[in-house]
Amino acid sequence: MKKRFLNSIRNSIRKQYPNYTKDKLDEIMYGIEGLYLTITKTIVIFTIALILGIVKELIFLLITFNFIRLFAFGMHANKSWICLAFSSFMFIGGAYLCKYIILSKEVIYALYTISIIIIAAYSPADTVKRPLIKKKKRRKFKILSIITTIIFFIITLFINDNLIINSLIFGLIIECILILPITYKAFKMPYKNYVSYSLNT
Repeated sequence: MKKRFLNSIRNSIRKQYPNYTKDKLDEIMYGIEGLYLTITKTIVIFTIALILGIVKELIFLLITFNFIRLFAFGMHANKSWICLAFSSFMFIGGAYLCKYIILSKEVIYALYTISIIIIAAYSPADTVKRPLIKKKKRRKFKILSIITTIIFFIITLFINDNLIINSLIFGLIIECILILPITYKAFKMPYKNYVSYSLNT
């Protein structure tokens, strides 16, 4: 179904814009495919969350996760079914924990300490399709990732809302998992793609 839909879109674009090069067309289709996968994945995950009664928790978790991911980036699965299965497990599991788990201050401090070490060591983590070639840009995103992690921690010090506290920490933990070299290795994905790009130029 996905292949048929994307081929139909590609043919339509080719007919409407015959002057587009293959590279230009591939770039457009990459964006459209990403949008398609995001929408279908979101529908599935929210349906499961609705059945389990954790939609609110899922929304909070996705907000915090996507905020830190803006700067730290991280792994993207190379197959849509793997992405769906992994995302469902991480976000449904995370949302479930956000609703039912109450973390002690000591555990929260420990998790933030581990998280900031991982963020400082491994962010930003790029992908084959989006290598972070420029050193200045990598440094900027690392600093922003660290600052965001610190802001998350400060927020937890001044609020008593368990859902927000859990959403911040679990969103951060999911992002930390996605930037770890061992996660890339487990999914057979190349790590530090900017290095190989630099060697080939």
